[in-house]
Amino acid sequence: MKHLFKHFKGDFFGGITAGIVALPLALAFGVSSGLGPDAGLYGAIFIGIFAAIFGGTPTQISGPTAPMTAVSLVVISGIIAANDGDMAVALPAILAVFFLSGLIQIILGTIQIGKYIRYIPYPVVSGFMTAIGVIIIATQLLPVLGYYPKEDSTYVSSFKVQAEEVLLEKILKDEAGEGYLVLEDFSETEKRAQKITTADITSEAQLLAANKAKSVYGSLSALPRAFNNMNVLELSLALLTIIIIYGFKRITTAVPSTLIALFVVSGGAILLGLDYKPIPQIPEGFPTPRWEIFTQFDLARLSPYFLTAVSLALLGCIDSLLTSVVADNMTKTRHNPNKELVGQGIGNAIAAFFGGIPGAGATIRTVVNINAGGKTRLSGVIAGLLLLVILLSLGPIASQIPAAVLAGILVTVGIGVMDYKGLRAIRNMQKSEVFVMLLVLVLSVFWDLVSAVGLGLILAALIFMKKIGDVTASQAAIEPLDHPNNEFWDDEKSYLKEMRGHVFVKHLNGPVFFGSTSELKQMTAQIPQEAREVIIRMDKVPYIDQTGLYTLEDIILDLNQKNIGVSFVGLNNQPSVLLEKIEIIPNLVPNDRIFKSFGDCLSFLSPEK
Repeated sequence: MKHLFKHFKGDFFGGITAGIVALPLALAFGVSSGLGPDAGLYGAIFIGIFAAIFGGTPTQISGPTAPMTAVSLVVISGIIAANDGDMAVALPAILAVFFLSGLIQIILGTIQIGKYIRYIPYPVVSGFMTAIGVIIIATQLLPVLGYYPKEDSTYVSSFKVQAEEVLLEKILKDEAGEGYLVLEDFSETEKRAQKITTADITSEAQLLAANKAKSVYGSLSALPRAFNNMNVLELSLALLTIIIIYGFKRITTAVPSTLIALFVVSGGAILLGLDYKPIPQIPEGFPTPRWEIFTQFDLARLSPYFLTAVSLALLGCIDSLLTSVVADNMTKTRHNPNKELVGQGIGNAIAAFFGGIPGAGATIRTVVNINAGGKTRLSGVIAGLLLLVILLSLGPIASQIPAAVLAGILVTVGIGVMDYKGLRAIRNMQKSEVFVMLLVLVLSVFWDLVSAVGLGLILAALIFMKKIGDVTASQAAIEPLDHPNNEFWDDEKSYLKEMRGHVFVKHLNGPVFFGSTSELKQMTAQIPQEAREVIIRMDKVPYIDQTGLYTLEDIILDLNQKNIGVSFVGLNNQPSVLLEKIEIIPNLVPNDRIFKSFGDCLSFLSPEK
């Protein structure tokens, strides 16, 4: 306990500063997710506190982040759509998915998976981060212009036919649940359909219009109407927010410019009595537990979203550990990746239980904390408690913040989260890596974030395996010792005159795995009839997989049938153990043909022996 408060002054100021920076972002991410500003605050409070207590990076500040919010928006929109646009019905399932993603993170940390996260290829991460920025900016264009599709009666009218179809589907679904056979008795369906009012159709059409605008494509397609129905006041508030955020940074970075923009623009709008659109109402009091996550748990209902929960958990792991690396570089310490995943999982699970959106380690807030003096996990706890105090005491005031202000803040977040380093490097990157990066970027923006990353990982892995296979194959030509074009290894040059014509060498470079075996299989076709011995150089083979083992076995069997002797030189530990396990050694290649050096091998094969 004494050690915990050893750096109390630095932790206090670090936590207060990080909490102040987190406030506008938490509200903005909550609104952007579709669950409201309170969900963003709840996430920042509970993830911030519990990830700090149980995590493996002492100075890390956690909470809702741009990537996690972007994926959460997809989850929320999908579940709401699957529940006919009814938020009350969809919310338990949404929070259950968030809760499940937290549990998955705990499991990933427990099974020590944290150390493997760093192996995700940079082009995939770069494409994903840039896509997050594009998605945030694109989906905030309509609020910046003060245009809300569900309030545009003409635009809503274009969805009324679809709304009628949706309402009819609801009736048929209800009847199926009650045991009615519609094809035998259509009268019940007609009775229920006649009860549908114009208000019902309009309400459903408004939900459809609003849901479509949450996607990048829907937002961009609605832009022409947004410009025609622009609200100058809302646009002015958003632009003023953006200008202050970027302009105030030129004056000083001691005070967060985002917070200054929030206070100045919101305060001005409130004091001047401007007729703006406020954010959704923030409930007063301490967050209430969402027991419906458990009381309304339905495995069949959640099973379609299991992979989504896994993807959300993995994204949270990546997001958090990248921030941990930044914290390590600043503090000259070393984080515990597996413990960090457990802490993030606990924070996300508890946040979901109280109705918060998921989050991860937040880079900007962590940097602010460290620069302000934060050194231990107490700083993260203080940041979370500050947000809780603000929620309990200033909730009604915060509910008067203009929605356009948060839209402006999100635009700057979107601009900041894009990976400009990767974009600038495109002309210097390999074409295959550029393709992966752009594929992930485009598919994430216009198709599906989770699927795009999964496809990018698979494609990057395939390209990597192809390249390694090509490298191995290009250096694996089989040649006689006296071949004039042979590229000999250093230890082979002095033995050229000893063996001529009948001894051939096979150089293997790098791992022998399924991506490199197709060329290896052509080895026997390269050996002329006069060959009597083949030396397989394994000095530079650190790893061999099962496919490689069986390929070598087939090659050696073929050589043995042709009465060609086979010797291994320079076997490393992993290949040696596996070759012995499947009895290639000693059944096909006797122990007396296993050599540490090329010279020992040639001494064994020399005619004088």
